Amino acid sequence: MSMVSLGAAPVDLATRLETVRSGVTDAAREAGRDAAEVTTIVVTKFHPVSLIEALYALGVRHVGENRHQEAQSKAAELAELCLTWHFVGQVQGKKARQVRAYADVIHSVDRDSLVAALASGESTIDCFIQVNLTDDAARGGVDPANLPALVDTVLAAPGVHLLGLMAVAPLTEEPRRAFARVRELSEQIRSQAPAATALSMGMSQDYAAAVLEGATHLRIGTAITGNRPAFS
Repeated sequence: MSMVSLGAAPVDLATRLETVRSGVTDAAREAGRDAAEVTTIVVTKFHPVSLIEALYALGVRHVGENRHQEAQSKAAELAELCLTWHFVGQVQGKKARQVRAYADVIHSVDRDSLVAALASGESTIDCFIQVNLTDDAARGGVDPANLPALVDTVLAAPGVHLLGLMAVAPLTEEPRRAFARVRELSEQIRSQAPAATALSMGMSQDYAAAVLEGATHLRIGTAITGNRPAFS
């Protein structure tokens, strides 16, 4: 059994978390939105479970990981906490069933074979389709031209519930412009998937721009957690 200690969180962690929360509130206000519509996922990769425990004590309930073995281990150790686990990294097809076993949400569905691996007649997993906003086919995400077909594949798969789209802003593009592209793609698939309105976009350096363009889920790491441990 995990020995969970929910004592006082480090002051610097609490300060960083509050700074991001305030930033989200400010951006939502500027966009004419309710900040309560935005879910902040704290990405805790490479950090120890003690940091997640401290975040939990500060009210965080959504955490994200992008490496299967690390995520699996942390989810098992912290099973007694009421956390929602988001898998935000690329999923290997052969590991899909294992990821599905502990993740509540997968943000990186990008191909038919992965949808098939995640399909289940026994339970339902929430997911986002990841869109590739670059010209590099090696990067994660489906090409926007192939998005409608992948949406149909997800909608037809048993046990796979489509929440919406996910994307990472390219380093070569102004973030808000990139996020506007994702919002437009979301609107384009609305006739196929009327309920798939969520947008997972925005990280530590560009979350305010994402909120302005309608992000419902932010994936924020170092702005809240601080730098990764040196051993990573």
